[in-house]
Amino acid sequence: MPTLPQVTRLSLKNILFPTDFSPASKAALPFAVALARTYGSTLLITHAIPREPFLEVVTDRLPAQDDRVRQDARHKLDEFTHSQSLANTPVKAVLDQGDLQDVIPAIIEEQNIDLVVLGTHGRRGVSKLVLGSSAETIYRSAACPVLTIGPQVHDVADWKLHRILCPVDIAEDPEQLMHYALSLAEENLSDLVILQAIPLVPWQERPAVAERCRRALNRLIPEQAQDWCTPEILIRWEHAVEAILQTAQERESDLIIMSVHKSRVSALAAHLPWPVASEVVSRASCPVLTVRV
Repeated sequence: MPTLPQVTRLSLKNILFPTDFSPASKAALPFAVALARTYGSTLLITHAIPREPFLEVVTDRLPAQDDRVRQDARHKLDEFTHSQSLANTPVKAVLDQGDLQDVIPAIIEEQNIDLVVLGTHGRRGVSKLVLGSSAETIYRSAACPVLTIGPQVHDVADWKLHRILCPVDIAEDPEQLMHYALSLAEENLSDLVILQAIPLVPWQERPAVAERCRRALNRLIPEQAQDWCTPEILIRWEHAVEAILQTAQERESDLIIMSVHKSRVSALAAHLPWPVASEVVSRASCPVLTVRV
């Protein structure tokens, strides 16, 4: 008989929270704090100073200008890390300099980061993340999961994971993604909905296709999961983005957890105006946790 998968507790010892001190960044902070308190994590709050000086004309006063930029960044970072909302949460401030696509991976490796939490501006799309146009590069290349707080997420005073939505693609081996979803569900005693979106299936073939998908997904759910929840398997026939967003709204999900690819997007995503994860982040009313596969 095949060995059934087991659920192991996630270890989130170190959570990285990059910030540019904007309102969008501050709005994302409660989500990072909630996870840090649940998992007993240390929160590393970091700001990256661009290498290019903030001068239109290069002069011999460049070093002094660079000093002022660094001092201003250090002052803002100190203020941010002493926010009242961070009381009783272990915090470490990290001020760095360089391009984000280089700085963030380096911090992840050097500080043994288990999770990155990002906030977004109110503009549409992950390319408008609070951290700039390199943000999608970050969540597609980060060696750990990334929690993104999109522009449609409502402010929360006390974020709880009552309901988790996990969109999967059975054709792409979702075992790693399921590990995170089941672990979070167990830790938070959450309801878990596992969603497979299968567009363009003729109606007469849908019952057989749905049955095959249910059997495949059931094999990924360990028996012990029944001790804390009854994972629901849901098959929808819309394209992925609409299926995910509609299900999240209908089930009042507190978190969407989905996979992203480092160097490619799925064939389905290639026909959409945005990659699937980017579109979901920009429109979802709850945070989105992406896991690189």
